[in-house]
Amino acid sequence: MMALAGMGCHPLTVITALTVQDTAGVQDISPVDENFVAQQAWAVLEDMSVQAFKLGVLGSAENIAMIAGIIADYPHVPVIVDPVVASGRGDELASERMLEALCELILPQTSVITPNTMEARRLAACLVGRTDELTLPDCAGALLRAGCEHVLITGSHASTPQVVNTLYGHGGVTRTDLWERLPGNYHGSGCTLASALAAALAHGLEISEAVREAQAFTWQTLAHAFRPGMGQSIPDRFFRARGALAGGDRC
Repeated sequence: MMALAGMGCHPLTVITALTVQDTAGVQDISPVDENFVAQQAWAVLEDMSVQAFKLGVLGSAENIAMIAGIIADYPHVPVIVDPVVASGRGDELASERMLEALCELILPQTSVITPNTMEARRLAACLVGRTDELTLPDCAGALLRAGCEHVLITGSHASTPQVVNTLYGHGGVTRTDLWERLPGNYHGSGCTLASALAAALAHGLEISEAVREAQAFTWQTLAHAFRPGMGQSIPDRFFRARGALAGGDRC
């Protein structure tokens, strides 16, 4: 929500799962009943128009099926999927059954999916039925064949001097961006990127420009991150507003 607000959007939230978590990680997760998820969604959608859907932690396979049915009624609204498989610490947030439902029901409706390297390999393995090491282009190809229009694989979890993010389309690599790898660990960087991308698309940017804008925003949130607890740092999604209040642009 904060990333969307920081990008000048008005986020409308549908709660799919309740979590027990802090800046160190996720201790527990409880899915919301799928019928209650539907009630939340329809209450919002029947009241206001939306410019993008951003999906993150979905809670259960039943929720995934319900959400797939809802977004199918809005084929012209872009769908951005942050495939949250595990927390940054490694806490499991999606079962194999959920991944199968995501691949079968959500990916064919996905405009852009934003996995990190670990998530890309796990989703691709689910799709192709292989457990051996897959290259990142292999993973992107599997996700594209499953129905995604675009795949943005992020290099935040890779062991490279710079973070390398690559956008794939059905014609191959669309763009590759390199970013300075910042020190430390961050709680919510993937969510920030997917939300920023949803915001950029909602503002009407074309996919390549939207991906670049979302990455730039996310990098700045990490560069301005703060550590309020004993765990990971938190991206500052309001760095622009804080800079303006301080009398200057912190970008």
